[in-house]
Amino acid sequence: MSIQVFGTPVSRGVAIGRAVLVASSRVDVAHYFVPSERVDQEIERLRQARDAVSAELATLKRDLSPDAPAELSALLDVHQMLLHDETMSAATKQWIVERHYNAEWALSAQLEVLARQFDEMDDEYLRERKADVEQLAERLLRYLARVKPGQTAAPVAPEIVHTRDFGGEEPLVLVANDVAPADMIQFKRSVFTGFVTDVGGRTSHTAIVARSLDIPAVVGAREASRLIRQDDWLVIDGDAGVVIVNPSPIVLEEYRFRQRQSELERARLNRLRHTPAVTLDGQAVELLANIELPGDAAGALESGAVGVGLFRSEFLFMNRGGDLPGEEEQFAAYRDAVVAMQGLPVTIRTVDIGADKPLDRMSLQELRHEHALNPALGLRAIRWSLAEPDMFRQQLRAILRASAFGKVRILVPMVAHLGEIRMTLDALTRARQQLDDAGCAYGEVEIGAMIEVPAAALMVGRFLDHFDFVSIGTNDLIQYTLAIDRTDDAVSHLFDPWHPAVLRLIDETISQANARGKDVSVCGEMAGDAAFTDLLLAMGLRSFSMHPARIASIKQRVLRADTRRLLANVDAVLRAEDPALEAARLFSAAIVH
Repeated sequence: MSIQVFGTPVSRGVAIGRAVLVASSRVDVAHYFVPSERVDQEIERLRQARDAVSAELATLKRDLSPDAPAELSALLDVHQMLLHDETMSAATKQWIVERHYNAEWALSAQLEVLARQFDEMDDEYLRERKADVEQLAERLLRYLARVKPGQTAAPVAPEIVHTRDFGGEEPLVLVANDVAPADMIQFKRSVFTGFVTDVGGRTSHTAIVARSLDIPAVVGAREASRLIRQDDWLVIDGDAGVVIVNPSPIVLEEYRFRQRQSELERARLNRLRHTPAVTLDGQAVELLANIELPGDAAGALESGAVGVGLFRSEFLFMNRGGDLPGEEEQFAAYRDAVVAMQGLPVTIRTVDIGADKPLDRMSLQELRHEHALNPALGLRAIRWSLAEPDMFRQQLRAILRASAFGKVRILVPMVAHLGEIRMTLDALTRARQQLDDAGCAYGEVEIGAMIEVPAAALMVGRFLDHFDFVSIGTNDLIQYTLAIDRTDDAVSHLFDPWHPAVLRLIDETISQANARGKDVSVCGEMAGDAAFTDLLLAMGLRSFSMHPARIASIKQRVLRADTRRLLANVDAVLRAEDPALEAARLFSAAIVH
């Protein structure tokens, strides 16, 4: 039966594919694909977990006191029976063999299937056996995570992550309650052609990543992960915010037509990737790429980026089971990115650990504490780095060493105080001195600040006394200017990039940097949103940094722009009661003429 699920449209286009559910679990579950040669090994891990849990259950039964209720012994027998039931074990193996899920993911996927079957049973006694299956699966997951029952489970860092398509000929669509940033790292270059999540708004992490990848997505679909089953056929309408489950042949064909039209448009845009980004009046515009890992550099080059405007180094620190990368590991990563960019500049942001990107070395208690104290306003970004001086100098040394292999710039996140600038520059001086003492080579490095809190935007003139360049992080700048936690569903609808206060802060930052002759770029989501391209050009911006997938679309906008005409309209937009409406009216006219 075909049904429709409604949510918030966050990334345009149409995706069609089989549903892959990432189920929620009381135990953290790592999700990653394993290559063909590791399938048998993964099944062996599963078998060992089953045998260990079986032995554990046998020991529990053997150690029961003689006066223990008979029901306890019977319960353990039920768990043993479920453990060896083919519905559980054979089907779980099937997920590994056919989909190449890791053992934990396969187990949680099968648990989801069984849970739904139990929910649909008429017999109350049998329905209650769902809890037994869940408890048993949890024991297996804890064993796989090498954590004994009763201890706090820690996420397992994937040993192997591959991005090839293990889904055969059929495209896959990810369905989840939510997708953690660390899982996004695994998923973002993989097989998924679309995303559906139960929670989230237009500014949730999943939405931002989906938009940056230009992948159709619907978030806030509330019951999607409960209503959709593994392998259901799905159509994601990213323009309307609708997910159609098991569509009829007529509906499916209509959406296939729309999908083909969209693909033709993208292919047309891709032909622009090596065309210089120059406006009609001859203004050269720099289109840079945002990346998370060194391997992303190849995609940046392929997209036509003329450098990396934002290397988010914090992704090297996440999903590691609590370990932090050392100097050598970081150096290798930064060097690889620099070498891969073949002489083009690479801007590396120092670690930006924050509310939506916590380190998994934090305990559950620390996370609860962070949550209770509003972590968006707490110890994050440069504040966290300055509170961990050894870690910070390690990172600075690693970045400096990478600069011996090409042009590197250092970007400091969330600076608000002049004192933070002085401490950061002191740390950089010490890092250079340590490298000098050790005889390590490094090159000239420019240092810049992210403008992402109102204090920084208002103080940008003073900041530019100390920095070589600034980069405007619009996502956080909007959040902090409007006092909106963009991860909070209850207020995320108030997140407004067109708010006059936000536009004035951006305009002032660009104007001040241009007046001082210093580089200024925008690396937040507004840089990759064509709706803002004309306005940012009109404000004087000549450097945009975005996900590589967005570069062709923005370049098309740049090629059609005439900055002299756009400039005449910028004041009217800034003064307008509804800047979005005014920009649409004025700038569309400027392009036509």
